[in-house]
Amino acid sequence: MATTTEKAIITVRAIVHAPVKKVWEFWTDPKHIIHWNYASDDWHAPSAENDLRVGGKFVSRMEAKDGSFGFDFSGKYSKVELHKVIAYTLDDDREVQISFDSNENETTVTETFEAEQENTPELQQTGWQAILDNFKKYVEVSGKSEKMHFEINIHASAEKVYQTMIAKKTYSEWTEVFNSTSRFEGSWEKGSKILFVGTDQNGATGGMVGKIRENIPGKFISIEYIGLVQGNIEVLSGPEVEDWIGFCENYTFAENIGTTLLSIDIDTNEEFKAFFIDTWPQALNKLKEICEK
Repeated sequence: MATTTEKAIITVRAIVHAPVKKVWEFWTDPKHIIHWNYASDDWHAPSAENDLRVGGKFVSRMEAKDGSFGFDFSGKYSKVELHKVIAYTLDDDREVQISFDSNENETTVTETFEAEQENTPELQQTGWQAILDNFKKYVEVSGKSEKMHFEINIHASAEKVYQTMIAKKTYSEWTEVFNSTSRFEGSWEKGSKILFVGTDQNGATGGMVGKIRENIPGKFISIEYIGLVQGNIEVLSGPEVEDWIGFCENYTFAENIGTTLLSIDIDTNEEFKAFFIDTWPQALNKLKEICEK
């Protein structure tokens, strides 16, 4: 007699500090999905398609940034209630439901899904929660930030570009475009705190407090900003840092036959947009010059 294995039901939840209309839009619009639909910083979602209606299909491409693995996350919608509920069936026949509970400028997003058999329920819960937390952060940071992208081809190996970029001496050389006394204090190891500082024309020290979210040597670095440096003080909360907390700066190194495409993706605000448009290309050209010596 054939038997069926009952699927475990897993729930993940996050409270997003944004109205449900914005949360719904960011959850369902492909132009937003590609910015949050991955569990860790060494992965990304390069493309997404979404036909949001009962019977409509969706697909999000998920890939490791080093190109080692990738897959399509896809399925078909079975229920869509605007700003309230979404339900769908994945291509492997597992059922998923997402509810959006609104409370003025706060929305609770709850996902309930059937577990698959290859990984433990604990691992699956951790992965889905990480994606949901990534979504929460993306929504809450948006509106106060703008994403900018810069890139340059450097005729050197990815390892050389990586090492040149983060070494004490050469870091100060290629970042002097931003500040003539630019330097870092701390470690580039994953999970470490790091300070990016310099002195102004009055001799006062200032800069940013960062945390290394990810560091894959020769492949990828992600920095999340968590505060400001004012003199000898690290300011990690308060109105003066609210516009920067959660902003990220990502470096991707892609090597092809001795040439490395270095891509920079950063969050910024309107105040610094023009400054970065001017200085980032100069800084990358300086890094290229150093690497190609």
